Amino acid sequence: MPHTIRTGPPLPPEDRTLSPFTGFGRAHWLAVADRLLTDAHRFASPSGARIVLPGRPSSSGADSDQLEGFARTFLLLAFRTAGCGGEAPAGLLQSYAEGIGAGTDPGHPEAWPALGQECRQTLVEACSLALGLHLTRPWLWDHLPDAVRERVVGWLQGAWGLRIPDNNWHLFRVIVGEFLAGVGGAHDRAAIDAGLARTEEFYVGDGWYRDGGDARTADNFDHYNGWALHTYPLLWALMAGGRTTDPAGRLPVFRARLRRFLADYALFFGADGAPVHQGRSLIYRFAAATAPWMGALVDATPLSPGQTRRLASGALRHFTDRGFRDRNGIATLGWYGPYPPLVQGYSGPASPYWLSKAFLGLLLPADHPCWTQPEEPLPVERGDRIQALPVPGFVISATRADGIVRLVNHGSDNYATADQATGDPAAGGAGSGTRAPVRADGDPHYARFAYSTATGPYHGTGAPHRLRPDNHVALLHPELGPSRRTRIHRLHLQDRYAASWHRPVWHGRPDSDARIETASVVHGAYELRAHLVDAPPHLPVYDSGWQVAGGRPPRVRTAGRWAEAVTEDGLTSTFVSLAGHCEVAVATAEGTSAFGRHTAVPHAVGRRSTARTVHVALVGLTGRGTDSAPPRVKCAVEGTTVTAVFPDGTWVLVALGTETAQSPVVGGVPLTGPVRYARLSPEEDPVVVPGRAP
Repeated sequence: MPHTIRTGPPLPPEDRTLSPFTGFGRAHWLAVADRLLTDAHRFASPSGARIVLPGRPSSSGADSDQLEGFARTFLLLAFRTAGCGGEAPAGLLQSYAEGIGAGTDPGHPEAWPALGQECRQTLVEACSLALGLHLTRPWLWDHLPDAVRERVVGWLQGAWGLRIPDNNWHLFRVIVGEFLAGVGGAHDRAAIDAGLARTEEFYVGDGWYRDGGDARTADNFDHYNGWALHTYPLLWALMAGGRTTDPAGRLPVFRARLRRFLADYALFFGADGAPVHQGRSLIYRFAAATAPWMGALVDATPLSPGQTRRLASGALRHFTDRGFRDRNGIATLGWYGPYPPLVQGYSGPASPYWLSKAFLGLLLPADHPCWTQPEEPLPVERGDRIQALPVPGFVISATRADGIVRLVNHGSDNYATADQATGDPAAGGAGSGTRAPVRADGDPHYARFAYSTATGPYHGTGAPHRLRPDNHVALLHPELGPSRRTRIHRLHLQDRYAASWHRPVWHGRPDSDARIETASVVHGAYELRAHLVDAPPHLPVYDSGWQVAGGRPPRVRTAGRWAEAVTEDGLTSTFVSLAGHCEVAVATAEGTSAFGRHTAVPHAVGRRSTARTVHVALVGLTGRGTDSAPPRVKCAVEGTTVTAVFPDGTWVLVALGTETAQSPVVGGVPLTGPVRYARLSPEEDPVVVPGRAP
């Protein structure tokens, strides 16, 4: 059956010889690019200066949104044109050239909004325009009239002195500035260097950048690490060329960091091509493939050419097969179809076209090994993997049988560190190096304990006491409903174990004195999750597993301490109470997931009679091709120490709170000294995380 992308002709025939996993090759990428461009261009304004897509405006307003439509599709055209030696769909280069002329003409009725403080979003789009003009210089910029080029340079001058969010936005000004330098325009080299220097402060290690902010008050790790914080510095270095000696010194550093990041990042993609559904701006979808393409472009990847294309084409095909565009061929504000709860306020109708960055791979010539060598399997297709990532605070679990990748989160919280509306620093001023923390009330794309390639977090509305978020632990207030997880305070991360604590809060209420510490131990598709709750005893505990979603209501079952929800596709969420719960159930709803209309969340409630309580559960997410029956885990709780044994003979010990296990015997093996965590698996060396002596 030929695969289509909603509008236009079918995609080229599959090539299962060269691409045994996806069937996609370079011709498919070109076909998707051309269809995206031609369909979007049908919404061009009369002069071509704006792409006027229907839909609710962003917080920046319709003028900015229409510039965004032009700039982001122009970037797609630039990758397509530069990658094909100047070839582009008929008439599009000329149309965009005319649009640039009109957009930069302040007297034209379709002129772009000024690049300035009144509409900061224009800087984001200026970056795409600058990069696109750089890439298409021989075919577009060099043929523009002198007056138009002067107006473009003048319009871009608004980038200097602009107050911006303290995150990846610094790199937008860097790209704009380097383009100006390349065409002989006025530019501020000190501001370019300052943007690069500030971004350098975001680098943490192991290939991971924090997306801005102050490390003392926030940890923002998500897909921006790949599609922005690695991508733009390398593009800058390529743009700068011989204009300064700086790129020669920084390029090897940027390349080494990207190589290190990609060694782990390939684990973030499921066998069906889906990237892990975590973080903001998920409407960019397969832009998650940008960093692997960049690694191939600058020879900074541990991935083979066949694995790079398999990852990228898998992501592209995942969304083309599932229909990410509407009946007019326009990319929707959602994951598959439209899903408003997924969308941040800064996004408008054209925002999804940042997915254009995934087409950076077209800059690789047709005879590059990434296009000519056969696809190779992803890590999840090679075997089961559990990988600890200490820098972002993640533990990744990939299971070959169902092709699902899960991310256990004890590190990334997106706890705001500046006024995101103004970008203003704290009262101490920009020179103080500090920014005012602003409490984020549990963003569902950062605050959950786990994410995956097959599920999305719960987005609930309505009466607070009826909300049943997934992968969460909360105190249940009779009127305010479940508390939220906000700032994540890391404790430990090693082996298959991660632990953190947070203050449970309710929207609009002062921070509480309550404290919840959580430890996770990953075992294949399952997670042993233990909570130590210090809170008033009249507040029950809510403890939940994965939300699953589908076109039909999931099948739900409960029995004793066990609850299960199964979709029509066989995706199964399991929750087994091991200690500290009195009720186990499955909450069903509609419209709470980007993955399907009908949803279900297995969960439990624990009544509390003392101020300190321990609650332990086994939560699982399995897909078709696996045994959905949960393993029979035996669990014992002694004080604040949890011991569990799995059917394969693996013993686990986790000590919660300040008390450690003193010289415990685990699975018949005596351990010495204070122990925080231990895992003893058959035919493996024991893993022991020592604790502090009392």
